[in-house]
Amino acid sequence: MVGFSEKQEALVKESWEVMKHDAPNLSLRFFTLILEIAPAAKGMFSFLKDSDEIPQNNPKLKAHAVKVFKMTCESAIQLHEKGEVVVADTTLRWLGAIHMLGMIS
Repeated sequence: MVGFSEKQEALVKESWEVMKHDAPNLSLRFFTLILEIAPAAKGMFSFLKDSDEIPQNNPKLKAHAVKVFKMTCESAIQLHEKGEVVVADTTLRWLGAIHMLGMIS
């Protein structure tokens, strides 16, 4: 397994320190960019696919974006501290079910 160099690790930590203060806006912007680049991705979100609402105004997208952002950051911290990422089985099942439903629908 290839790890981060000390310089790369320092850059990741510095970036997180800057980003965590505005996580809700940055995470929403991330998903908004995805939807701008790939509008068809809207169909992958059960709470967006039948909505004409502007995605940035959708409270469910906002909540989802923050949840994904936090989980990603927590995973990076675990990987650094423990050398592995441990995600609760219930979380994995929920993620799998949600993403499979999006693919089937």
